[in-house]
Amino acid sequence: MANQLQYEKSPYLLQHKDNPVDWHPWGDEAFAKAKREGKPIFLSIGYSTCHWCHVLAHESFEDEEVADFLNEHYVSIKVDREERPDIDSVYMKVCQMMTGQGGWPLSIFMTPDKIPFYAGTYFPRESKYGMPGFMEVITQLHQKYKQDPDHIAKVTESVTDALAKAATTKGEHRLTKDITDKAFKQLGNRFDVTNGGFSSAPKFPAPHQMLFLLRYHYFTGKTAARKMVEKTLDAMAAGGIYDHVGFGFARYSTDEKWLVPHFEKMLYDNALLLMAYTEGYQITKNEQYKTVSEQIITFVMREMHGAEGGFYSAIDADSEGVEGKYYVWDYDEVMQILGEQRGSLYTSVYGITPEGNFEGKNIPNLLHADLQAVAMEKSMSMDALHRELEEARKQLLHAREQRVYPHVDDKILTSWNAMMIAALAKAGRVFGEPEYTNIAAKAMTFVEKNLIQNSRVMARYRDGDVRYNGYLDDYAYLIWAYVELYEGTFSIAYLEHARKLTDCMLDLFWDNEEGGFFFSGYDSEQLLSREKEVFDGALPSGNSVAAVMLARLGHLTGETGYLDKLEEMYTTFYDDVRQGIAATTHFCQSLLLSENPTKEVVILGERDTFTAEVQGAFLPDVALLAGDDPKALAKAAPFTAAYRKLDGQTTIYVCEHFTCHQPTTDPDKAWNYMKMSR
Repeated sequence: MANQLQYEKSPYLLQHKDNPVDWHPWGDEAFAKAKREGKPIFLSIGYSTCHWCHVLAHESFEDEEVADFLNEHYVSIKVDREERPDIDSVYMKVCQMMTGQGGWPLSIFMTPDKIPFYAGTYFPRESKYGMPGFMEVITQLHQKYKQDPDHIAKVTESVTDALAKAATTKGEHRLTKDITDKAFKQLGNRFDVTNGGFSSAPKFPAPHQMLFLLRYHYFTGKTAARKMVEKTLDAMAAGGIYDHVGFGFARYSTDEKWLVPHFEKMLYDNALLLMAYTEGYQITKNEQYKTVSEQIITFVMREMHGAEGGFYSAIDADSEGVEGKYYVWDYDEVMQILGEQRGSLYTSVYGITPEGNFEGKNIPNLLHADLQAVAMEKSMSMDALHRELEEARKQLLHAREQRVYPHVDDKILTSWNAMMIAALAKAGRVFGEPEYTNIAAKAMTFVEKNLIQNSRVMARYRDGDVRYNGYLDDYAYLIWAYVELYEGTFSIAYLEHARKLTDCMLDLFWDNEEGGFFFSGYDSEQLLSREKEVFDGALPSGNSVAAVMLARLGHLTGETGYLDKLEEMYTTFYDDVRQGIAATTHFCQSLLLSENPTKEVVILGERDTFTAEVQGAFLPDVALLAGDDPKALAKAAPFTAAYRKLDGQTTIYVCEHFTCHQPTTDPDKAWNYMKMSR
């Protein structure tokens, strides 16, 4: 018989509805049962495309002996971390405090009052790898819980105290520009000169670090910042972390060379990488970056785009119970599909051999490819070579589509959709592709229609079911999406929405005593602690994105109150940022905007070549407003109310911190104004 998870909508929870474990969703019913029966709680947190979550489930949660013990001695609760990042954030912090590490699956043992007394991640069914077996863990912990309540009380008290001490409080000092220099130096020290990237294996793309470096290069002129980004973008696009057959990036590389991916594909990775490759193209005009950007969009639209307009969350690494099975190739299989001549060309270019490069199979990659040398050897033009390889890719994709497709987590998350909307809007603007902007606009319409209820942003949509008050990330990323849509369309409604949402974010999440934004709103479930996170993980933190948006909107709209809140954040997070500078690079973007001269550029009149040039250029120090009606502009940016066209011509106002040069109808003069003080 199915357990209580059968009534949920989360794909992760539904994966466990037929387990013999009597799972409960997080809620009052489960905690009341634990108190009533005097049982501890086993809390298991994961997500539907998590490989080790699958392993733990198969080894232990599908095992009758384990299930019987859990059902008799515990109340077991399942949580989807992507639906409830608030719960995950609290208990992940506890796990890191207790063990020095964290990850998923997250395994928490706690009292009915939700206070942990033991934490871990994956446990094998039997003791191995130097790890205790799951059966051993649950047996010993239950004995401890029943036989030594004083010990449990001491542990839970220390956990509560540690969480209270970890709360972020306002400091006496303010972050300054030197932090951005230190961030650059720390990333430089961590940079892998040979392979690109900023760590050893496993190697994560961390696109937000590249977005920071591109801006740091812009403001300082230091070419090393740009070179690190170029090396990393080139290496990732060549490696197996990039799907050369169907496009899109996997979550991370298990090796330092970007060859062997963890095959799971996440919406947020592809959104932020789309942004990184798009901005890389803006700065370098490297056509390869444009190609990769367009291919990411092709992949997302084919495999992660819902019929209603929203984007799905993730695609599993596993198919038929085997990690990567959908994506890897036998040499003979490739030759059979492509034929002798085309197969020989493709296998030589993409490193496909009879021996394989991954457990006897092959991951297509270009890490050792020299296409010009291949073209010369084959007496082919580069265009002819690319056409031949593209035909081969299409054949392989068609063959791959006959395989058993991995599980897709088709829930629609506001925050991750907002990231993709922002990236698509930016790509549409930079590449002059209205279709990308239209896709972004349609996705935003879906969010507005389904995920904003009674003026409250919600977190998750699936099968018509909308749940959970939105978190800080939902608001901050959605503001980002509105700003990018405004800059791509100059539709003043998007800027008005961004302002309204920012005001709501300040009302719901701002800490009036210590500054900064809480992760959960004042109207949300109160948990063991109220998190306030500035450190970036696989994606930028909500406070980091909020800080950048306060800076951008402050300059776009002239609302200095947003900049005042940003000033408070520079004291609130002073200690945190200085202790982990390289982990706060997105937050450091806001310092680049507030500590360097920035321009407000207002273009009144019909769209023209100058407007398009400014729109497509990489100008992070420019807040661009454009329109034909100053009254309409003034709704979102009141400082423009008195602006007028000169002699009926398109007129350009260039201001610095709301102090303006003489308006001009001469684009060259406007460009010169924009370059001053840089």
